Amino acid sequence: MADALLLVQAVADTAGAYRDFPVIGSRAAIWIVAEIHLMFAAFVLGVPMFAVVAEAIGIFGKDQRYDRLSKEFTRLLLIAYSATAIWGAVLVFLLSTLYPRFWAYLTAIFGPSMWVYVSIFFFESFTLYLYYYGWDRWKYGRAKLVHWGLGILLNVWGTIVMFIADGWLTYMMTPPRDVTPQTSAASVKFWEAFMNHTWMPINIHRLIGNIVFGGAIVGAYASYRFLAAKTEEERAHYDWMGYVGNFIAISALIVLPFAGYWLGREIYQYDQSMGITMMGGFMSWLWVIQAFLIAVLFLAGNYYLWVGMGRIPGSERFRPYTKWLLAVLVIGAIVWGTPHTMIADSRELAAMGGSHHPFLGVLGVMSAKNTAVNLMILATFLSFLMYRRANIRPVVPWAQTGTRIQGAMFIIAAVIVLFYGIRGYFVEAIVRIGYSVYQVGAVLSCIIFVTVIDVLMARGAQSLGAIQWGKMPPRSQYALFILAVTFTWLMGLMGFARSGIRQHWHVWQVMQDTSPYAATPALGYASIMISTCVLIFLSLVGFIFWLGGLAEKSTFVPAVSTVEAPHVGH
Repeated sequence: MADALLLVQAVADTAGAYRDFPVIGSRAAIWIVAEIHLMFAAFVLGVPMFAVVAEAIGIFGKDQRYDRLSKEFTRLLLIAYSATAIWGAVLVFLLSTLYPRFWAYLTAIFGPSMWVYVSIFFFESFTLYLYYYGWDRWKYGRAKLVHWGLGILLNVWGTIVMFIADGWLTYMMTPPRDVTPQTSAASVKFWEAFMNHTWMPINIHRLIGNIVFGGAIVGAYASYRFLAAKTEEERAHYDWMGYVGNFIAISALIVLPFAGYWLGREIYQYDQSMGITMMGGFMSWLWVIQAFLIAVLFLAGNYYLWVGMGRIPGSERFRPYTKWLLAVLVIGAIVWGTPHTMIADSRELAAMGGSHHPFLGVLGVMSAKNTAVNLMILATFLSFLMYRRANIRPVVPWAQTGTRIQGAMFIIAAVIVLFYGIRGYFVEAIVRIGYSVYQVGAVLSCIIFVTVIDVLMARGAQSLGAIQWGKMPPRSQYALFILAVTFTWLMGLMGFARSGIRQHWHVWQVMQDTSPYAATPALGYASIMISTCVLIFLSLVGFIFWLGGLAEKSTFVPAVSTVEAPHVGH
């Protein structure tokens, strides 16, 4: 019966349910527009989070640099917000005209939430303009707190908009189990469709990812302005801005893989075949590329921190440790990027004794990869800790004991990660997947407790000298460029991985794609499309940077203290 209905559906589709786009085809047109829209969406959701935190630090820390930083990026946000709306409108137009049957199906289920989406978008727009243009009017006292409240409200609106859109997107991947090809759109229960199996994991993953992206964009903008600076004052300001952007990006990046674990686990639990296609099928090589890109993020972020120590008095005592951290990062990157199954010809397969390399195949399973990435996270966190400690000496009576406790926590976390990584080779796959929870728990616990101890130890700490902002070598700024470009590319790659596992289904196992473009694209074609989207987006972001610079006034706020706010890390 189901096969007969799908056949009837296919006949109807060929009768006019799909329309073609000139030259590049319908799927390529939707792909490019949707990808660029989502990248701009990450920009306009990540930057407000960054701006409102920076403004809060400026208010309560009485440091005008943070207020100026927040305003500067809110100005860029205005331009990016308009671009997001334009690309979103084009996306809706293309979906409704090129895929009318599919669009009608979605609107039949989610129509009421689409009206809510539009309404919230209007409130978000109004709040953004009020937030920016009221900056100088509400600058002092209680009025400044009201203005900061507008920034918080802006983030609330943006998060609601994202959560609503995620309901539509995730329904396509994990519809309720009782929805079948025979189920009419009118009979699908809205809340069950909206809050589907992967809705919340995607929400959390995108929320953290947007923070990473916002910080990376801030860092890229700061590096651009640093390299173009004409005065020492400008260079110092944008050096400091670049550090803040990098701090936020890498801090969020440290916890982003944990959200990815959760999402992957939920996909496996919903439908194991989707998980196998994603991680063990033809898409598995996407994860080799993903591992390489994330390794680049970790290496670039750590490199920037290590070079940055050169402008901090007292950092000399930590420099000998950087080579060991580099070793952990490089070895971890190699393990993480090692494929389990090799692409080889018949002679190579015969020499290896199969598609699995006798040695490297051991490094290609998830036990090794989870172990590698968790150790890389610990190493990166330790880099931050050393940077933060570089120009201060704790004076609390229990400082030595606190340092030993912190060291013990690192060792315990590393031992737990290694234990479950090795243990994973001796248990079934379904058990091995669960071990990642213990590894993640150990690393997160270490990060939280070590940070708490460090904050307490920093109270009243002795300063070893002021940070020499602006004394960074120009080569350091290219690390910030690399962070922004790499993360943008990674977003496109992972977007394809999530949508591609649906294969020839608009809605997994419910609504089949019977258009001429129903076949899952080859990885080579996908790489070209993703790279094209990244290039278009980065070109537009560069244009936004240039426009923002046109309105920039040559006024820079000098540092007000020699010791920075502890929670920002100098």
